[in-house]
Amino acid sequence: MHIVITGASRGIGAELKRQYEAQGAQVTGTSTRGGDGLHALDVTDPAQLAAFAATVAGPVDLLICNAGVYLDKGEALDDGFAAATWTRQMQVNVAGPFLTVQALLPQLRAATGAKIAVIASAMGSQQRAPGGSYIYRASKAAAVNLARNLAADLAGEGIAVAAYHPGWVKTDMGGAGADIDPPTSASGLISRMKHLSVTTTGSFESYDGTPIPF
Repeated sequence: MHIVITGASRGIGAELKRQYEAQGAQVTGTSTRGGDGLHALDVTDPAQLAAFAATVAGPVDLLICNAGVYLDKGEALDDGFAAATWTRQMQVNVAGPFLTVQALLPQLRAATGAKIAVIASAMGSQQRAPGGSYIYRASKAAAVNLARNLAADLAGEGIAVAAYHPGWVKTDMGGAGADIDPPTSASGLISRMKHLSVTTTGSFESYDGTPIPF
């Protein structure tokens, strides 16, 4: 089984890589800077994506689009949420997954029953809107919408796509006060992705299997 994971240098991505490798899977991981066995990749750069895709040999059974940023955490409505922050966050969290999928379509199509997992967030749920974090929420809502539409377009080719909420995880992004640790999140996500198929494609679930409202 060949798995590609973006944003695999730390947190959830690193733990997914570790657990999959412990299960014997072939894992190709990326991070912005590379190193430690990871490919250097900016998921918003089409040229870098094309060069990376050229190095990925053979079918890809599972693509996990995990690379993401949360740049507007704690910002105030009156003076926060700069235009540049909107641009960068939407590039990474929305365009990034799309461009990654686009670049690796040949490898996904070469696999039998390939899967794509977009790591989103319950903060992107349209039915959960407590306010604040406008850019992050908007970007994750868009990522969920992206996953649903990719699911519709790729189902006929036997490729399943889903969006996942990893939980509130104790990472650099989630903070020390979060609910769960990366191993718990990763093991739950692995279980959910194992059960993903064309019959469940287009779903939006938490790491523990709880459906998340769109």
